Amino acid sequence: MFDNFVVPNLLPAAPELFLAAMALFILLVDLVVKDGRRTVIYGLTQLTLLTLIVWRGIPYFRAIFLEQPDAFEALSQITYTFSNMFVIDMMGDLLKLILYMAMSVVLAYSRAYLIEREVMNKGEYYVLALFATLGMMVMISANHFVTIYLGLELLSLALYAMVAMNRDSVASTEAAMKYFVLGALASGLLLYGMSMIYGATGTLEITAVAERLFGGGANRTLLVFGLVFLVSGLAFKLGVVPFHMWIPDVYHGAPTSVTLLIGSAPKLAAFAIVMRLLVSGLFVMVADWQNMLIILSVLSMAVGNLAAIAQTNLKRMLAYSAISHMGFMLLGITTGVVSGDAGNLLNAYSASMFYVIAYVVMTTGAFGMILLMSRAGFEADAIDDFKGLNKRSPWFAAIMLMLMFSMAGVPFFIGFFAKFSVLQAVVAAGYMWLALVAVFFSLIGAFYYLRVVKVMYFDAPVDETPLVAGTNMRLLISANGLAVALLGMFPQVIMSVCAYALLRSL
Repeated sequence: MFDNFVVPNLLPAAPELFLAAMALFILLVDLVVKDGRRTVIYGLTQLTLLTLIVWRGIPYFRAIFLEQPDAFEALSQITYTFSNMFVIDMMGDLLKLILYMAMSVVLAYSRAYLIEREVMNKGEYYVLALFATLGMMVMISANHFVTIYLGLELLSLALYAMVAMNRDSVASTEAAMKYFVLGALASGLLLYGMSMIYGATGTLEITAVAERLFGGGANRTLLVFGLVFLVSGLAFKLGVVPFHMWIPDVYHGAPTSVTLLIGSAPKLAAFAIVMRLLVSGLFVMVADWQNMLIILSVLSMAVGNLAAIAQTNLKRMLAYSAISHMGFMLLGITTGVVSGDAGNLLNAYSASMFYVIAYVVMTTGAFGMILLMSRAGFEADAIDDFKGLNKRSPWFAAIMLMLMFSMAGVPFFIGFFAKFSVLQAVVAAGYMWLALVAVFFSLIGAFYYLRVVKVMYFDAPVDETPLVAGTNMRLLISANGLAVALLGMFPQVIMSVCAYALLRSL
């Protein structure tokens, strides 16, 4: 029965196997170690992520800072394993490195918040976070429809459980149910689209789908219907209009530490599967999915920015902000190819990749500030909670100002250069009207970001007690805010690495 079984090369998937083993080990340790603060579990979780950061980061350090040719050569290799279901390339490596760092920061921000809420400070929280990370890693390296679905469901199931962890909160339970029901619907759409593409091409492997489409002969009608369902499922995971209805409710109802996780790292994995499915697999159908993405992008920028103006809850405001940002990110993917000419492809796709990385850095800092302001029994998730922050802590007010300015696209923060690079690609592709629409809605969006700044600096504080934070939290959030400023002044390193990664991967 197993005569023809070929043992796969496990080395390319070694980080995933290591993370899975550590997640199971930490789960067992939590049964043995009786520690109310979960210090050991938190330490092991951070050690796992730090190991992965060093593991994946050393080749980049050697290539970029030491300029060693063999390191560039090693990073440029594309390796397939598990019967071509799993791929390792430079785009995936870079996204995973950012993912590890983002998850480490997310858990560090969440530490004090969890300690103050005993019902959530469980070992399962950290184990679920690691399994969510594993799901994102599988999604980023997927070269097969089944692999994408497995990674997506592993991430989704972990997030459903994390949203519902605060069992004493009716809002969290309601958010978890909404997320679960709508997530199941989106997974169904994605699966149905994949099955139709399989019916048209006879394969589930992404690279093989691309080859069959280039060869011609596939049923065009079946492909287009499959593409519609596929794009719909992807749109839900990205949270773009009209598949955005879950985002405000889940962001608002979930515990803030979980909202931070949902709003940051998964965007990297969502970008990866869009690139894998649409660019690597269905590139021949670019004229079809390009028009769909343009509609999704414009609607997302419009609804996201206009709806955010009416919000008084900061988490809901950032939820609608996320919708508009994902719409902006899609602009780069939609303008890579114009009338069959792929001349703008690398510039446009690398601009979108840079944008999603910049968004993760900014949104992590913004939710980190909400966690910093929160305390036991109190969620600082209303815009009014930031009133007079400058009088309580000028330094943290300055950090929040930098984060809001960056998200609004004010020069010279990383958010400005992220928007500028995408707009540059859009204009180069000849979509001047689309660039003007994006600029118009960005100007509208600046209002609600600047409103937070106005509240911090010009309104009287409700609570005049000085803002106290632990040393770790103070250092981390300061580094996050300064990174937004410094990366805005020197964006060339990340932009060039994104372009090189995509050049060697597509």
